[in-house]
Amino acid sequence: MPTIRRRVALVAPASDERKARKALSSAADEVILDLEDAVTPDHKESARTTAARLVAEFGTTRPTSIRINGFDTPWVDADLAACAQMGPALTSVVLPKTESAAQLAHAAEQLGDSPARLQALIETPVGIRDVDDICRDAPRLDAVILGYADLGATLGRPASAPRTVWHPIQDALLVAARAAGISVIDGPHLTIADDDGFRSAKIWTRDLGFDGTWVIHPAQIDTATDLFTPSAEAVADARRVLVALTEAAARGEGAAALDGRMLDEALAVTARRVLANHTGD
Repeated sequence: MPTIRRRVALVAPASDERKARKALSSAADEVILDLEDAVTPDHKESARTTAARLVAEFGTTRPTSIRINGFDTPWVDADLAACAQMGPALTSVVLPKTESAAQLAHAAEQLGDSPARLQALIETPVGIRDVDDICRDAPRLDAVILGYADLGATLGRPASAPRTVWHPIQDALLVAARAAGISVIDGPHLTIADDDGFRSAKIWTRDLGFDGTWVIHPAQIDTATDLFTPSAEAVADARRVLVALTEAAARGEGAAALDGRMLDEALAVTARRVLANHTGD
């Protein structure tokens, strides 16, 4: 299982060092320096250089990742080569518009001996269709992220569509990730405000089972962190569940009773996930 807690990941353009430094000084669990959408073609090389410098400066003390350019662009191999040289300070490489396990294998090969992990941003119909294959047997893959903007544009789905229309796609990503034992992260809400729309969208995906979310503005960090952090009551209950099951096992029993509930391994899995989301372990 991945060891990085990703309740909230803040995305910042690597081409804007002021914004990137502000992001890296934030309370986000992870900062993703963007070389893709936020960077114009004329600034790709300079953004790559800035990202490498910032990873070296901040990456040893906080999770710092890079979103590279897509596999259909002329910059992808230069991005991967730069990432391969960043050493252990780089947490992971985010692959945009991931559509196949072959792309993951190519990225892993280009990274060579670098310890950087991979995250797959799923934001095309092909990626959604093949998400099971993408998640299966990818040793470096730590997380999949659902990207709404590009996927919605390709599907012809407006930003004003009710969130329920995304439910089948969200579930497909969730099931594929859970089957592979990796994290599943919600993509950014396409506004920068910490408002009722943002909160309700993130409560929806949290309750579906997502582990965290991307945000595109620091104003959303605190709310996202609170929403994807288990409450004190949930943590206390999870600990009681595991203690009760441990005591039952010591008696040679496979199940236990607690507060009128029958406990078994399924509830133990839930309890362990609550504690992992609480501590990041």
